[in-house]
Amino acid sequence: MKIPEWVKPGIVGGIIGAIAISIVGFSANWVVSNSTAAEMATDQGDTAVIAALTPICVAQFKAQTPTNQTAQLAALEKESSYKRDDFVVDQGWATMPGSDTPTKEIADSCADELMKMVE
Repeated sequence: MKIPEWVKPGIVGGIIGAIAISIVGFSANWVVSNSTAAEMATDQGDTAVIAALTPICVAQFKAQTPTNQTAQLAALEKESSYKRDDFVVDQGWATMPGSDTPTKEIADSCADELMKMVE
């Protein structure tokens, strides 16, 4: 069977288009591999958990007397920005109820929220 001459450009164009869509799709993250999707889901889950637990850390800070809050905010403000999460951990605010250990990521997010209270 002979393929008509007008079909060949359509086939070539379809192949080139499929290759172009694949390249653009993967490079723009419109299409991702299974491992990339799993990694993105894990990152988004971690971010959501930190966002959900940060208000608990702030509430633990606010459980202090207003005088202590003012003093602690002043001390936090004096700390270097990269040491503020350590300050929050040392105060125990990043230790969630039911846990014995603080979470560094929550402490970092909590320190950012507490610094917003200073402004």
